[in-house]
Amino acid sequence: MLSFPLRELGVYTPAEMGAVDRLAQQHVPVVTLMENAGRAVARAMRAAMQPARVLVLCGPGNNGGDGYAVARYLLEAGWPVAVAALTEPKAGSAAADVAGRFTGPRVPFVAEEAARVDVVVDAVFGAGLARDVAPAVADVLRAAGRVVAVDVPSGVDGGTGQVRGYAPSAELTVTFCRYKPAHLLYPVREKMGRIVLADIGMPPEALEAQPPQAWLNAPGLWRVPELTPESHKYTRGVVSLCAGEAMPGAARLCASGARAAGAGLVRLAAGENAAAFRLGEPGLIVDDAPLAVLLGDARRHVWVCGPGLTEAEVGLTLPQLVEAGRCVLADAGALSAAAGRPDALRGVAVITPHAGEFARVFGAIGDDPPARVRQAARQTGAVVVLKGASTLIAAPDGQLAINVHATPALGTAGSGDTLSGVIAAMLAAGMPAWEAACAGVWLHGEAGLRAGPWPVAEALDRHLGAARAEAERRQGLSAREQGVI
Repeated sequence: MLSFPLRELGVYTPAEMGAVDRLAQQHVPVVTLMENAGRAVARAMRAAMQPARVLVLCGPGNNGGDGYAVARYLLEAGWPVAVAALTEPKAGSAAADVAGRFTGPRVPFVAEEAARVDVVVDAVFGAGLARDVAPAVADVLRAAGRVVAVDVPSGVDGGTGQVRGYAPSAELTVTFCRYKPAHLLYPVREKMGRIVLADIGMPPEALEAQPPQAWLNAPGLWRVPELTPESHKYTRGVVSLCAGEAMPGAARLCASGARAAGAGLVRLAAGENAAAFRLGEPGLIVDDAPLAVLLGDARRHVWVCGPGLTEAEVGLTLPQLVEAGRCVLADAGALSAAAGRPDALRGVAVITPHAGEFARVFGAIGDDPPARVRQAARQTGAVVVLKGASTLIAAPDGQLAINVHATPALGTAGSGDTLSGVIAAMLAAGMPAWEAACAGVWLHGEAGLRAGPWPVAEALDRHLGAARAEAERRQGLSAREQGVI
């Protein structure tokens, strides 16, 4: 059974959450969960804003049922509230039961009614929407000024993060039990405003019977190896890098990231270019021996191939690393060398493309990024780290982590080289590839947050030690104690 912090971090697709809802009916009535959801939205609104004229837009399904409960709880709190129903809920349904409990005014589902109030509560469609929002519904949503969304803004596909036709931008979104992918995926994340994840009493048995395949990336999903009195440089791990002639800076950044993240020893395989690398960091070992000779050292199990390498240099190094059975992180030049040939990356442990590199290797990301990254991981047999505002970390077995613990300031040249070094340090310390990638991405993001505005890549190294200490501190805390939900 998963630990409590890990369970909290689960991210459910709309289909998975639908299964949880059905399983929950064995333990608690749907009406009770609907009432709890409505109470949670009303509570969040009362905490975030002053009493105002409110129109609750209700669809015919369970999302609409939540909306009727919101309307009643706000009305009981003294707020002026009306309801506009797109379609009445099905007779005998839980939504119809809750709708019947609202005794306040009802108005037509038209744009004029949405425009005349202060706040519109959007409870038309939930995260499981599978079609475009009809133009007439879009017109009503578009007329709203301030919007509070129930679950997600109507029109947002909760699984893929795509907008189906039209979706309003909410200032507050209240969702329940667990996040859906869309709550974490940019750019649609920006339509959510402030997100409140509310506990509505979902039975733990229902969640355990339907485990998720995706997770919010945070400590507790993984644990960084901690030092013991007997730790030394080889137990902390050796990171080796293939260094090229034309772009030495990338290899240096990668090496510095690995050292700052805790690698016990970092070595550059520079061959004939060794002299150019021996000026600089005193703790960095530069080797001039042929790669075939260096691979004879079994302690050098983890290698980074790509930062600062040309495609020709990758062709001379990557096949040797894979054939020798080494744990390889492939980035930058290694991804360029695999353009249109994803099978060329088979045998590596982790790849770290940004969106452009991903498209060059695997083709367009398309309208379902989580599915596309999972497919790439299955195709290559490697953990795929798709870097971006929401970094996706997919394992070949389908496990996916979504990382939003970062800052836009990380979008600077060399930042990705540092990330490769951080992940390599986690691999060298003995972490499994997916966990190492998840931990490395989080640590890199934490370092970026600590580095302040407009950092350059080399500034991140100074904050990686503190980032690792923060991860160790949080590992024993629940997700709510960490403040990530």
